[in-house]
Amino acid sequence: MKQSRAMSLIESGANVAVGFGVAILTQATVFPLFGFEAEMRQQLAIASIFTGVSLVRSFALRRMFEGLRGAQRPR
Repeated sequence: MKQSRAMSLIESGANVAVGFGVAILTQATVFPLFGFEAEMRQQLAIASIFTGVSLVRSFALRRMFEGLRGAQRPR
């Protein structure tokens, strides 16, 4: 069964939302290990940028694989 574009976007969005929380926690842990100091506002901005990129990447890959899967089905 083929996944609709809307469901691909919802799945990608849920995946990225969870990733956003993981990113904030990871940054709060890892930044100090490398001597970086960032206020929470800065960490949220950094995570937001990467989250936006991740959402576009995840959605594009999902659609690409759905297209490949559909192309391989015998008709």
